[in-house]
Amino acid sequence: MEYPHFAAQIINLKNKDLEFREKLIADKKLGEGYNTEMEKMHNQNAAFLNEIIEKIGYPTIDKVGSEAAEAAWLIIQHSISQPEFMKKCLKLLETAVSENKAAEINLAYLSDRIAVFENKPQLYGTQFDWDENGFLSPNVYDNLDKVNQRRKRIGLNTIEEQTEIMRKRAQNENQLPPKDFEKRKLEVEEWKKRAGWLI
Repeated sequence: MEYPHFAAQIINLKNKDLEFREKLIADKKLGEGYNTEMEKMHNQNAAFLNEIIEKIGYPTIDKVGSEAAEAAWLIIQHSISQPEFMKKCLKLLETAVSENKAAEINLAYLSDRIAVFENKPQLYGTQFDWDENGFLSPNVYDNLDKVNQRRKRIGLNTIEEQTEIMRKRAQNENQLPPKDFEKRKLEVEEWKKRAGWLI
């Protein structure tokens, strides 16, 4: 590991993020839109990680170790109000994966998340949201067979199996579907425009 100091900082950011998420779960507030305090934390974490990336490049396993590399990816995944930062990290992560310095699964999750925010079909079916029937379901993807083939190639289960897991997790975390599906859908689209995902 080249940068143990940065590794410790990245892991600390991730721990604070997850602790706050646990607090929201305990307070039964996780499913109530994008919490303002959480958004602020995600933005601060993204800014801090961006400073590290400017100094050392993408935080790969050889640079910061596997725990911090995974933590960096999580921070990037959660920086949803920062489209430019997420897209910059996607390119850096693509390069790192091509050099066998980062996990392809992380690239799949990040590219899917960006696709969903840009209202494009995801390729791996990793991103889920509530559907009009009140079930947690995968966001739009291109083709079920192709998605499952891609998932299998990088070591993921089928999208059907993952759907069951995600629904059980939502139940365990006291997450509930939105009371008004259409209203929430509009709010999400408005947020995407405000954040800069959509023009």
